[in-house]
Amino acid sequence: MKIINLIQKPQLRGAEIFACQLSEHFLMQGYEVIVVAIYGGDAKLPFSGEIIKLNRTHRNRFWDFQGWKQFSEIVKRYKPDIIQANASDTLKFSVSSKLIYKWNSKIVFRNANKMGDFIDSSWKLKLNSFYLSQINYVVSVSKECEIDFKKTFNFPSEKIETVEIGVEEKNIGSSPLDLKEVFDNHKVVTHIGGFVPEKNHHGLINIVGEVVKDFPELKLLLLGDGRLRPEIVSTCKEKGLENNILFLGYRNDVLEILSSSDVFVLPSFIEGLPGVILEAMYCETPVIANDVGGIKEIVIDNKTGFLIDKNEPEVFKDRLLSVLINPELTKQTVINAKKMVNDKFTNNIISDRFINVYRSLL
Repeated sequence: MKIINLIQKPQLRGAEIFACQLSEHFLMQGYEVIVVAIYGGDAKLPFSGEIIKLNRTHRNRFWDFQGWKQFSEIVKRYKPDIIQANASDTLKFSVSSKLIYKWNSKIVFRNANKMGDFIDSSWKLKLNSFYLSQINYVVSVSKECEIDFKKTFNFPSEKIETVEIGVEEKNIGSSPLDLKEVFDNHKVVTHIGGFVPEKNHHGLINIVGEVVKDFPELKLLLLGDGRLRPEIVSTCKEKGLENNILFLGYRNDVLEILSSSDVFVLPSFIEGLPGVILEAMYCETPVIANDVGGIKEIVIDNKTGFLIDKNEPEVFKDRLLSVLINPELTKQTVINAKKMVNDKFTNNIISDRFINVYRSLL
């Protein structure tokens, strides 16, 4: 079987990292696979095979005939059985290329989010419905997102199923040297996510502003980047929290950071099923998260983590305080969560499920 994994760009974001981890497992299983990135980027992704960068520009994404032609030439040369389009612009890019340049490989779209939360106009609904009518199958990241997808687009049940994201098994090293003083001398709360509105950094800053009244030496580590980062940096300074909050950007030692943290928090407004939660669970780090998207399918309140209504920041703050004051509260939850990840959500298990989807199409 030949597979192309189409990604947005080489960046250390969940969708791209997982697509490359998945591709690496396909290689190890003896399948032929390459990764194609629509836009340019310099991030080192976890894939030992060929990554082709088309280096297209984002502003032309609705009429990028040259890019679609470039991709069609790769498809016609490589002759893949399956092309997996991994979220974002990959759906319209792959479908546009196929329609205009007439290639025959099957397209599987990986739905990594609760799409209904992003469809806020009739033209978006019509446009996405058209693209989706041209593909062969959808793999949804969670059951909640699958239900939402079928409802939003009136999508046929026989053309969609859920295969969750996975965690890469690896030996976890010690605390990163540049953060050793932080982990040795402070309570540490970690958040991972792009600086975009749906990740709710402003809400998290407000929560931490209350928590530092009890833990003045608390450190919040923010991993990721994005257009709202300067605004969040400014907000931290306005609230006098610049000594409590560290902006770490993208990192390649995420598991080491999570493993050394006291708690992982995710107060998002919109999510699919975030792999960072599974990574925190794999590292035996307690998780506190808002109940959005498919999160409740893995964060079972008081069993594998702590689930908070997205409209209850005060409850989120109280739960964070209780976990920091009494770590014993989380002892059984981290044991349960680690077992769940090992039993169901490692990438060697998840990659087999993807291969079964492909085989059923072929």
